[in-house]
Amino acid sequence: MSRVKLEDILFKQPRILWHLVFWFVFISFFALVYGSFDEQYGRQYMIQLSDAVLQIPAVYFTLYFLMPRFLFKERYFDFFSYLILLILAFSAFMWFFYVFVQKPIFWADDNYTPHIFNYSKMLKYTTKIYPVLVLAVVIKWFKYWFKEQKSNQLLVEEKLKAELNFLKAQVHPHFLFNTLNNLYALTLKKSKEAPEVVLKLSDLLNYMLYECAADRVQVEKEIKLLKDYISLEKIRYGDRLNTSFNILGNSSGLQVAPLMLLPFVENSFKHGVSEEMDEAWVSIDIELKEEKLTLKVENSKSKHEERVDEFNYKQGIGLKNVRRRLELLYPERHTLEMHDSDDTFLIVLTLDL
Repeated sequence: MSRVKLEDILFKQPRILWHLVFWFVFISFFALVYGSFDEQYGRQYMIQLSDAVLQIPAVYFTLYFLMPRFLFKERYFDFFSYLILLILAFSAFMWFFYVFVQKPIFWADDNYTPHIFNYSKMLKYTTKIYPVLVLAVVIKWFKYWFKEQKSNQLLVEEKLKAELNFLKAQVHPHFLFNTLNNLYALTLKKSKEAPEVVLKLSDLLNYMLYECAADRVQVEKEIKLLKDYISLEKIRYGDRLNTSFNILGNSSGLQVAPLMLLPFVENSFKHGVSEEMDEAWVSIDIELKEEKLTLKVENSKSKHEERVDEFNYKQGIGLKNVRRRLELLYPERHTLEMHDSDDTFLIVLTLDL
């Protein structure tokens, strides 16, 4: 059974039902309080019910005119000024209502004859207006604040989703551009391995275009993507490249954001294998333990690349992209370390899955 959300309880029930509940509880509470003095609960209930004749218009004028016009627009001085005037006006009305309606009905045997323009009594009758007004304003304000928070949260989520989709879309052309460069190099050499590259590239693009639409994918699929990519690079560089790919732990049932690991591996091949290096190497290790994924990617560096391309080495398109995706998808749940030495470059990524 799905868990009932707070907003479903508060806002998706018929509005009139909640208003009836509010007035029933309010009237019943004061009827019980005042009725406890003389044990005449029924009579007190009728008195409180008659008070509601003036309390109701005061409350709804405040809720649906003063609050939207002033309070929700942050015109606080105007709102509270008009609210005070409203309380004073309806306190006077309550006194007149007592003199002409309530006293003849509920206190007909009382010999006391109230003075119509008794200003001290009018001021005292504010106690019949401001408690219900304050309570109603607080409830309305809470509802307004809750909806505003929810709306702002949805806007932030939509913005993040749009940014993530943009970042994910950037991965595709970036990866395709690099792989097509590899394929171009093979065709120049008239390599027999070019058709195999085309087939593997087709499989990779099929995964990227159709299987990466979800927010999360199985870790096994991302590992397979890495293996296929490494196979492509092995075809390109042949015996000149030594690779090591080790997986420790069980990935069954674990999920990760799609295309989160590939940019690090791609970066290691792009910058770790140079035409001037006779024995380039790339080492990739993935450890899965207690729903944590640790990726270690280390590669050799050429002296020429260290001198000329050091900035791009650390801040290429792929790495800048994945940094931002990590901030959005795994806030406070990831660490990313980069260790740069004279002849090696190491990236250590830890994800809390």
